[in-house]
Amino acid sequence: MPTFNAAARSLIESDALAHLVTVGADGRPQVTCVWVGFDEQNPDEIVFASLGEYQKIKNIRRDPRVTLSIETREGPNEWGLIPYLVVNGRGRVETGHGPALLQRLAETYLGPGRPYPPMEDPPEGFVVHITAERIGGVGDWAI
Repeated sequence: MPTFNAAARSLIESDALAHLVTVGADGRPQVTCVWVGFDEQNPDEIVFASLGEYQKIKNIRRDPRVTLSIETREGPNEWGLIPYLVVNGRGRVETGHGPALLQRLAETYLGPGRPYPPMEDPPEGFVVHITAERIGGVGDWAI
């Protein structure tokens, strides 16, 4: 299992949105944006939350292969590319704790003290844990 270097950790812990790619039932990629961070219990796993059993959750339960792509806010390099991180790995869906993780990630994505989710009595939701199998892209994390 590859490890995340300081540059990759910094990007994952930033407020940059991650593009999550899962595999649909028909084999086509399904893409959605998610807030990401590291699991507090296992700092080598990336986590994101979902309040509902949306397509991304169904896809990961059926086929755990996932890819995350996160673009930096840096300017283009000498080849005209904006640095980006790509994590290929496997997702594992855990039922419950979705609102708590979303509240923790909201501190980064929305700012301190912003309550999230914006509803009373949210559903228990889901937390997805991603174990990296390959780390790449364009930037200091590329191997």
